Amino acid sequence: MPQYAALLRGIVPSGTNMTNDKLRGVFERLGFADVASVLSSGNIVFRSPDADAHLLERRIENALADDLGLANRAIVRSHSELRVLLDSDPFPGVTHGHDTYVTATFLKDAATTPEHIPAQPGLRTEVVRYDGAARVVLAITDNSDANQTSGFMAWLERTYGKDITTRSWLTVQRIVKRLEG
Repeated sequence: MPQYAALLRGIVPSGTNMTNDKLRGVFERLGFADVASVLSSGNIVFRSPDADAHLLERRIENALADDLGLANRAIVRSHSELRVLLDSDPFPGVTHGHDTYVTATFLKDAATTPEHIPAQPGLRTEVVRYDGAARVVLAITDNSDANQTSGFMAWLERTYGKDITTRSWLTVQRIVKRLEG
């Protein structure tokens, strides 16, 4: 049975209805197998016989609304998509840390895929590339000034809309490790 990761936008540990137990319960009620959380920011791994990621996204979003009253977006990627992304080593020699924030911004719908990456004037962020197979914008932000990170996130929303979610590269690695564990 195929493995997936659901990346839920807008989940924060302090949210009332956003505990990992409640989120896992939604996925279990949907009949998914091997449901597990990765960190406490809306990353759920699971198995499903369904092969249509868009259908899985809609089912998850509807269940989050019905069960928890949440209007959060879900972005689903298969284990194989994430494994290929990791194996491509998009950040060779770069370490995610206090001053260097390495991110992967996942786009919900392939229809929003960019033909080119627009310019980002004034931001100390380098967009490394867009990976079409995983539908993700890969970037490195100079995080020595916290305002730069929030500026980049605002740029991403202006450019791609709200059907996106960003994870640190370390979180993506942890998700894949959990899928393989």
